[in-house]
This record gives sequence, structure tokens and C-alpha cells, in this order.
Amino acid sequence: MSEEKSLNFIEQIVEEDIANGVNGGRVLTRFPPEPNGYLHIGHAKSIVLNFGLAQKYNGHTNLRFDDTNPVTEDTEYVESIKADIRWLGFEWQKELYASDYFDQLYAFAVQLIGKGLAYVEDATAEQIAAMKGTPTTPGVESPCRSRSVAENLDLFERMRQGEFKDGEKTLRAKLDMSAPNMHLRDPLMYRIKHAHHHRTGDKWCIYPMYDFAHGQSDSIENITHSVCTLEFIPHRPLYEWFIKELEIFPSRQYEFARLNLNYTVMSKRKLKQLVEEGHVNGWDDPRMPTISGLRRRGYTPASIRMLCERVGVQKRDNMIDMGLLEFCIREELNKTANRVMAVLDPVKLVITNYPEGQVEEMVADNNPEDESAGTRTLQFSNTLYIEREDFMENPPKKFFRLGPGLMVRLKNAYIIKGESVEKDADGNITTIYATYLPESKSGGDLSGLTVKGTIHWVSAAHAATAEVRIYDRLFRSENPSAEEGDFKSFINPDSLQVIPQAFVEPGLLQAKPGERFQFMRKGYFSVDPDSTPEKVVFNRTVTLKDAWAKEAAKAK
Repeated sequence: MSEEKSLNFIEQIVEEDIANGVNGGRVLTRFPPEPNGYLHIGHAKSIVLNFGLAQKYNGHTNLRFDDTNPVTEDTEYVESIKADIRWLGFEWQKELYASDYFDQLYAFAVQLIGKGLAYVEDATAEQIAAMKGTPTTPGVESPCRSRSVAENLDLFERMRQGEFKDGEKTLRAKLDMSAPNMHLRDPLMYRIKHAHHHRTGDKWCIYPMYDFAHGQSDSIENITHSVCTLEFIPHRPLYEWFIKELEIFPSRQYEFARLNLNYTVMSKRKLKQLVEEGHVNGWDDPRMPTISGLRRRGYTPASIRMLCERVGVQKRDNMIDMGLLEFCIREELNKTANRVMAVLDPVKLVITNYPEGQVEEMVADNNPEDESAGTRTLQFSNTLYIEREDFMENPPKKFFRLGPGLMVRLKNAYIIKGESVEKDADGNITTIYATYLPESKSGGDLSGLTVKGTIHWVSAAHAATAEVRIYDRLFRSENPSAEEGDFKSFINPDSLQVIPQAFVEPGLLQAKPGERFQFMRKGYFSVDPDSTPEKVVFNRTVTLKDAWAKEAAKAK
């Protein structure tokens, strides 16, 4: 009998709330991305947690776009976020926007001004920062703090009407300029931005700050459990203060550790730099940690959900090894991906005693891990392509592949013996000559011979050509953001290798974008959207084994 999985600390809170009848036992979570970039693997953890909680406890999740900064936001990002969430396997109850609440948030601000808890500030951003002091020295109260309620109401309305320039006025909450928590030192509530908004157009020229919009949006929607990452712990007292002073629905905030992955960056600002400066080919570049990049590389929703499950829900930040994500996709693709033969660095092999012009059909299992996957036929002829690394002219001991006088089995075909080679003027091998044992056919081997090596191949006359893109980790550093200097200086120059003409089984010409295969002995590959009926393009999702673990061990 399997052991019941223990609850994480947020599930414990939810179950306790349900047991005590808090909010009538109702569970409503939300996922609130800002539409200023594409989602990345860190957001996936938040998605899996928020939507997973709702699913587990018969609740719902709202998708709410935090669109309070018109300068950085775009409908392209809105659509990509929705596509990524659905691809991960989740559906929201309501699609909402912080901008839906601009009128209500304005009214809340007026309410706080009326209670003497907010005031219009004349100081610049630099002056406000200086007034706030430091964590060890108290701040200085602004002269604007003593303005009357009537004056503040008048100025705030004039801010709304567009009378002032960007940065000329702000609205601040009146709390405590000596509070140990810097977020409570008269935080900004509204700033002026004369910018076109992707949904409200030019109706507004003042926009709420995140700390003012977020808790109130949760409250308006009656969110029961507002789950966010650890950096929002210092924001929670302000979140609760606004709700208390406005006397609105008491949404509660809970924090968990974000997902930090090594060998990449997780800042949207830095990811945007990589895109805009051309270090990668767009947000969905398969080297990017974006969900769209992982999808294009060949990762599956299940593998990403598995990673989130394995990482768990913690109260302390830690760095997750990229190898764990790679392990999750290997686990899945080993069970689900059909095996095929592809030769990435080809050299011609001629079997001199196999009848020229004869073609045999060899039967091969599609996936030995899955009997229901069936079989396929492969054309075999006297001229094949094999991997260049599978032949050595002067092989060392314990080289169990092909060489002069060495025997090896061709996968699903015959045992062959290396005889001689032909070279070009530079001494490079252009053709390998071998003989085969007719009685050694796979599945009915009567030769009585055993060989230690098996190599893959494709028939030269029948092979299809494909472009193969070999992706590796985008950075050489485990934590490029923590390095001194420009994080981009740690980009791995070998993160993409393009093989313009590999040879693959002809059946792969029919493969559709997104289909995944194991190239025998080479790794797992996915069909890229760039593919055409004339030319199929494959992206390497992951190697068959963790090559980076060996590199790390060597470095130590």
C-alpha cells in the first residue's frame, strides 16, 4: 500500500481553513502575471501551485493580468500567457485585469484621502527615496504630509484630469516614516504616466502601484488564498493595512519559495535583454527558460508539472539543478518517444558482398518500453550512412565499434566486419568498406557470433535529409546573475550547433511540429515549427544521459 503524500504548508493552511469554515470553506486562488514578457519556468511553479490548490479543494482560480504599467505591457504578452497556462493543462474560472478595477481603485484612494490616510506628494522620486532614510535610520516626513483632506482631494482629482506632468505629483499612503519595514514608510499609491494603455486607452493618466492594486484586486474578487513568492513577505503588512483601513473583504497573503534554476536567468528584464539584443532568437528560443521556449525545445506539460511536484512547496529559496528538469523529461520520453535512427555526422559505409541494388525491409520496434507502439520497417541496402565516430582506423583496445578487422552489429540488421577505407586528398575518410554475414540477421541470427557493439545507420538511397539543432545550456555559469560584471558575458558560445544536413529515416519527413522522438544513441529530439514538407527541422530536447553531471564532477 502506497504511503499517503504529506501536505505542504500551504495545503495545511487551506485544510485548516476549510475545517474551520473560513470563507464558508470556499477556495479561490488567482494567478496574477504582469503582461510585460513571456512566462518562464518560475511562473510554472506558481501556476501549478495556484491552479493545483483549487483543483484539489474543489475551488477555482482566476487569471488576473496585473496591467498597471502601460509603458511595458502588450497584448502579445497577454495572449502568450494564456496559451502557456492552457498548454500546462489548466483553465481559469475568470479572465480579469487589474485595469477592470481602475474606477474602484480610484474610489478606494479617495476613501483613504478622506480618512486622512493618504496625501499628494510634490517631491521627485529621488527626493522621496532620500526622505525614506535607510533600514537603520528613520525617514523624514514630507512637508506635503500636512496638507488638508480638501487640498489632497482637489490635487488628486487634478492628477486624474491630466493637469500635471509625469513625475510631478504622486499619491502616498500616510503610515510611519520610522517603521523598521521600509515598505511602510509612506509608500506610493499612484503615479502619473501619460501613456496609452492596451485596454483602457487614454482614459487614465494616473496608474496605481502594485502594492495598492494587488491586495484590493484580491479583495474585490473575494480571493481566499493569495499565494505569492517570498520576496513579497515585507509587502504583506501593507497588503493587510490597506484591506483593514478600507474595510473590505479580508483576502490573505501566503508566501512560498520561488523556483530558481541554475545555468539560466529568471528575471524578465534580463530575458528581455537577451531577446532585444539578439543573443537568442526570440522569447521562444529553445535555450530560453520561458515556457514557450521549453515547449519548442520538446519539453512536455507533464515533465514541467513533474518538476514542480518534485521541487515541492518550501519556505526557503534554493537553487534547483537544471539536471532535475532534464531528468523529468527523460523519464517521460523514455516511456513515450518512438525510437528512430538518425545519423548526424555521416560517413558512407559500403557493404561489398551485399548484392548491389537489393533492398530488404527490416522490422524495428518503435518503442521497447511500450509494446502498443508497434513496429516499423526500415529499408536496408549495400550503401549506408553511419556516424563518423563509430569507425576508427586505428582503434584502441576495448573499442567495440567498427574498425579494420572489427565486427559490429547494425541495429535491426546484420553483423558486419570492417575491411578498408577510402580517403580524400586531405586524408579524411570518405568511404568505409565492410562485409556482412548473411546468416547474422537480427531476429533469426544463425551465425553463432556475439559482438559487443551495436551501431545505428540509415540506407543512403532511402534516407531523408534534416536540419538538426543541438541546444545546450545558455550560460556557462551556474548563476550568471550572481557573477560580477555583465551577466551576458557568461553566455555559452556553444549553446547552439546547427547541423544543416543530417540523414534520418524517410518516415520522419511526415513528422509534425511538436512530435518527439529518441534518436538512438543521440538523445531526444522534437520537430521544430520551422519544418516544411521539403525539410524537417529537429531540436535536441535533452541528451540520453546527464553529460553536465560529469563536467561538474571533473571541475571538482
